[in-house]
Amino acid sequence: MKSKTFPNDIEQLKVLLLAERALTAQLQQANQYLLEQFRLAQQKQFGKSSEGFAGQGELFNEAEEIAAIVEEEQQDVSYCRKKPTRKPLPADLPREVVIHDLTDEEKVCGCCHGQLHKMGEDKAEKLDFIPAQVKVIEHVRPKYACRSCEKTGVTNTIKQAPVPVSPIPKGIATSSLLSQLITSKYHYGLPLYRQESMFKQYGIELSRKTMSDWILKSATLFEPLIERLKKELLKKCYSSG
Repeated sequence: MKSKTFPNDIEQLKVLLLAERALTAQLQQANQYLLEQFRLAQQKQFGKSSEGFAGQGELFNEAEEIAAIVEEEQQDVSYCRKKPTRKPLPADLPREVVIHDLTDEEKVCGCCHGQLHKMGEDKAEKLDFIPAQVKVIEHVRPKYACRSCEKTGVTNTIKQAPVPVSPIPKGIATSSLLSQLITSKYHYGLPLYRQESMFKQYGIELSRKTMSDWILKSATLFEPLIERLKKELLKKCYSSG
């Protein structure tokens, strides 16, 4: 009986050993995958690129990819009539009219040398972009004193206009600068280290630490608005309930 069952036990052990090896390999692959996902999550959350936005890796070849997609779509269509798809520019944009006219000598007919008359004109709109302007607002507060009190030796009171209200007291940032920093970072996904390099182009040393401190202090300015929004939302919830 033992000689008959012993080979069967060996075969079963071989099967179990192979199954164990396969399971071990699967566990190792799963463990490696989880480690890679964990490292990517750490890099995304704590790395320098964490302040970026989705799709930032395709930033440099975006134009080529869009052009390739458009070309592929046109090849799929057997007959494509060219129609003007450009939308008119907004009418409320500031406009600068540049007239390209002939000189008085050129407004003469080449055949009879008679004076040419204006029969019409062609117009073409071009969209121009003016880079952001950075300027310094210098607040000057003159001081005033009484000359007669100075002569008589009476205590002289100096009068001066109060300090203008600033979002961040004793800070150089105006409300427009703070809104630009916050909008660029949280709406357009422009990280602070890139904004720092942009200010360097203007010769302004504005560190990420300073900008982050401004953003955190600006958050306290929105607390009354946030509380008001919470109250309004709670009113709607209670009224609907």
